[in-house]
Amino acid sequence: MTTKTDAWPDGLAVTQVRVARPTDKLDEVVAFYRDTLGLPELYRFSGHAGYDGVMLGLPGTDHHLEFTSHEDGSPCPAPTDDNLLVLYFAGEARMYDTVERLAAAGHEPVPAENPYWAANGALTFADPDGWRVVLVPKPVF
Repeated sequence: MTTKTDAWPDGLAVTQVRVARPTDKLDEVVAFYRDTLGLPELYRFSGHAGYDGVMLGLPGTDHHLEFTSHEDGSPCPAPTDDNLLVLYFAGEARMYDTVERLAAAGHEPVPAENPYWAANGALTFADPDGWRVVLVPKPVF
């Protein structure tokens, strides 16, 4: 049985979590996550040891996505169709607001690798690098 917790376990006093990955399509990836999905831009840097980057966040939390690009290139193909960023919504109407924004920007759903997602009403989209984002109409627990 899995339990939900609102605190980090003792001995792991984490205050922020950032998931970072390189891209050669920084502007396109930022536009997808910031402008289309709606994640706010928290910070941007350029020319740091050859890197440019953008950090996006989830409002009211200390969870960030960071995308970086190196001046010499950052080849990073999506490893599989089952490497996912999963976003859970507070109901179908909220999820479909985002689906409509994605469609207006030219992004259509792609088949999910795992049938679990479709069976639970989720839709999967590929970002400009091919990484998958799953939109789920409600939290699992």
